[in-house]
Amino acid sequence: MLEIVRREAVYLWYYFDIQFRQIFWYWVLGMVLGSAVSVFLKDRIHSTFRSLGERSLGAFGIVIASALGIASPLCMYGTIPIAASFSKSGIKDDWLAAFMMSSILLNPQLIIYSVALGQTALVVRIVSCFLCGIVAGLLIRIFYRKKAFFNFNGFEEPKSRDTDPNVVLRFMKNLGRNVKATGLYFLFGIALSAIFQRYVPQDMMTGLFGGNEAWGVLMAATIGVPLYACGGGTIPLLQTWLSDGMSMGSAAAFMLTGPSTKITNLGAVKIVLGIKRFILYIAFVMIFSLVTGLAVNLII
Repeated sequence: MLEIVRREAVYLWYYFDIQFRQIFWYWVLGMVLGSAVSVFLKDRIHSTFRSLGERSLGAFGIVIASALGIASPLCMYGTIPIAASFSKSGIKDDWLAAFMMSSILLNPQLIIYSVALGQTALVVRIVSCFLCGIVAGLLIRIFYRKKAFFNFNGFEEPKSRDTDPNVVLRFMKNLGRNVKATGLYFLFGIALSAIFQRYVPQDMMTGLFGGNEAWGVLMAATIGVPLYACGGGTIPLLQTWLSDGMSMGSAAAFMLTGPSTKITNLGAVKIVLGIKRFILYIAFVMIFSLVTGLAVNLII
């Protein structure tokens, strides 16, 4: 019995080590880039968005807002107070919806992590998240043109934690917080991936996520709800699933439903939406993910 346990431990370590070596430097580069954007570019990104409110850009502002949401390094709990301050400065709800939606789904750090999935998956992730923000903004523009969609009462813009006068120390402190926030999730994701590689047959993964493409997209969108904890932590899983036969459309659905239904994100979103609009948000996320996944499978 002891010999069996020892052998399985060796196998698991083998898979863990391979996955770790493949992804580690993407994780490091992602944290460095994320901290650099947060320390040196965050204020510029947000001031750029505020300045848009002074221009008559119409629906085109939604496109810019979605792009700036992806460029913003903030998590959802950081994005909502910023969005509240944007609202007070005159930014309309459709632009805010685009900014917040894409900000939930993607950030510079996660883009670097996703390079480990390959060029196709990276492009699919960026484009689908960008379009999701745009579609969210357009829907708010169409159906909530004359009434408020968000309720930002009680929210104040958070004080920046990047205040050290020494720019190097400011960056290093931010990087340290980044490591603390993502490190355990990153290691857990690799460990979970090693378990999948060792004990889950490849043909089972292909059957779930690849063989029947419509069913695979639905399954991926569904498991993205409870399984997603951290962007960096799911990269090893996606890498394993894609190599085991997961369709690119299923991966796209998972990458959309995962962050948008992450428990901490849902708690923050529900606060500013209320129960009825929160249900609309969930429905939008699931429908958009399914349609996107099916479209990706048709194209790729």
